[in-house]
Amino acid sequence: MTRLPKPALWTATLALLVLGVALVTAVIPFRQIIDQQRRVEAAALELSAITTENGILEAEVAALNTPEEIERLAREQLGYVMPGDIAYVVLEPADEPTTTTAPPPITAEVPPEVPWYRAIWNFFTGADLVGG
Repeated sequence: MTRLPKPALWTATLALLVLGVALVTAVIPFRQIIDQQRRVEAAALELSAITTENGILEAEVAALNTPEEIERLAREQLGYVMPGDIAYVVLEPADEPTTTTAPPPITAEVPPEVPWYRAIWNFFTGADLVGG
């Protein structure tokens, strides 16, 4: 085995150091860009859902402002009747025993064990930011 001359060894060491610094300074912003892109996509989906819900609610408000809908709600929720109508009240039998059930126990989900080489790959690709 031949030994490298001292200047070549220093040059190789310096090149490896520069390469390592360049790699580290390139990976961190890359991960941040991936994370921000995922956040933007999630915000766009949320905006779309909210816009759809707003459209549904606006249609519901428009329907609630009609006299027919006001009359229907007054009859159903408040028990109002028009003059000349006969109102009936139906009572539920109270002799049935009530039972309650306990909610199911909450179990914590344990993340699967990831091998070290997969963890390093996930770090460099940004896959660990979304848990995949």
